[in-house]
Amino acid sequence: MTDTSEARSADGAAPADGQSRLRRLMRYIPLIAPVLLWAVPCWVLLYAGQHWPLPAALGGTALSVLGLVVMPLAMTRGHGRRQQDRAAIVGDTLLGVGWVLFTWSVLLGVLLRLALTVAGVGDGQDRARIVTWAVLAVSAVLLVHGYAEARRVPRVRRLEVPLPRLGAGLDGTRVVLITDTHYGPLDRARWSARVCAEVNALEADLVCHTGDIADGTAERRRAQAAPLGTVQATRARVYVTGNHEYYSEAQGWVDLMDELGWKPLRNRHLLLERGGDTLVVAGVDDVTAESSGLAGHRAHLAGALEGADPGLPVLLLAHQPKFVDRAAADGVDLQLSGHTHGGQIWPFHHLVRLDQPALAGLSRHGERTLLYTSRGTGFWGPPFRVFAPSEITLLVLRSPQGSSAQPR
Repeated sequence: MTDTSEARSADGAAPADGQSRLRRLMRYIPLIAPVLLWAVPCWVLLYAGQHWPLPAALGGTALSVLGLVVMPLAMTRGHGRRQQDRAAIVGDTLLGVGWVLFTWSVLLGVLLRLALTVAGVGDGQDRARIVTWAVLAVSAVLLVHGYAEARRVPRVRRLEVPLPRLGAGLDGTRVVLITDTHYGPLDRARWSARVCAEVNALEADLVCHTGDIADGTAERRRAQAAPLGTVQATRARVYVTGNHEYYSEAQGWVDLMDELGWKPLRNRHLLLERGGDTLVVAGVDDVTAESSGLAGHRAHLAGALEGADPGLPVLLLAHQPKFVDRAAADGVDLQLSGHTHGGQIWPFHHLVRLDQPALAGLSRHGERTLLYTSRGTGFWGPPFRVFAPSEITLLVLRSPQGSSAQPR
């Protein structure tokens, strides 16, 4: 008996030790990541085969060290207890610049150098300098373009979505989705008003906001969020919480959206009726809600659908795409989500895919459930969008008689 008990204890300890080591390793990531972001570009641009004049090498090195030191300090001041918006802008911008420089230093530092070597272009120093100028040029272009993409009013993405259970009376129902507006340190009140005007031009029956309204409390970001009160819909404006609300007094955001005329669907539903047919429009709190410790907040699909006729089609709002597993298990027809930003700055989308079942667009899950994942309307943190454009989405719901779209 003793030997068996000890064996079980040892077997159970091994995974625990492994998890403990992983947790210890994760603690060092905030320390390691900034060093890599700035040290790798510094090496590739200044020291990997080049022989720059001493002032140029020292100046470039000093800029890299400055970025390495200022970025984490500014982000701590900006997103920590002090919540200093100017510091957040500096830190977030440096994070975006560092990520782009790191990405293209690695890619061009390997691929372009290899191509030049194979092509027999110049000697080692010539190739190294070509790589340096290529990295700087590509990074500069992408950062300028990415900043413009992040700050512009998003393009409207239009698509028709076939729902086999949708009644003919609801065919052609226009649903506009905005999400991840992330009002924050950069004042975007004018941008917010222009986004809302664009939404109104689409003449929607239903307008949805699937969370992450802002970074900061409702009181602090009220001016930027206020234009949401001007959004118009013939039937309803509905909202669910995202994970960022739970960093910033989520109940305050729920109350403000209610004040602005939006209906918070906190594990609730409403009925959208037209032409004798009915669509259940349901919403759940974000999956992080329960761990926030905020009383009454949790993602509860059964509660959201309680009292709804199970024979009716269901449109579900859930901030994170990964909620679709629960939605599919309950036979939801269409889930609308955001959260991923489409990766926001390429190639960050590869990391997003580790956590979410979809990055962007329309996808099928299970026998019935469709998921539409928006790339988001705003941006989070670094004010750049690289190969991941923002969007306002117009989904036209189609009954079997009028359906033409096919999910990927």
